[in-house]
Amino acid sequence: MTDQELLELAAKAAGVGGKVRAIQKLYSHDYEIGVGKHRWNPLTNDGDALRLAVKLGLRIEINTQVLGDTLVISEFYDNVECHNSDPYAATRRAIVRAAALIGKEMK
Repeated sequence: MTDQELLELAAKAAGVGGKVRAIQKLYSHDYEIGVGKHRWNPLTNDGDALRLAVKLGLRIEINTQVLGDTLVISEFYDNVECHNSDPYAATRRAIVRAAALIGKEMK
């Protein structure tokens, strides 16, 4: 799933309105959802990711023995595991992936 698709489905699960738009950065593309003056992107913003996890009641387990190993557990959906040399990025991505699974199941 692309980052854009992940954000769209996570936004659906969280009830976040707005349209996903691409942002051209110097070396790569990034995506965000415009919500008024606030730009929502839990893939890059720790606060957005934490609010998303809380809103959806996700449980987060971070393995401190393996750098960047994060497991996000949702009561009703598959667990999501992410690995990254940056443990913060791994945690944000795992949260968004779990939220996207929830959003995918919504009508």
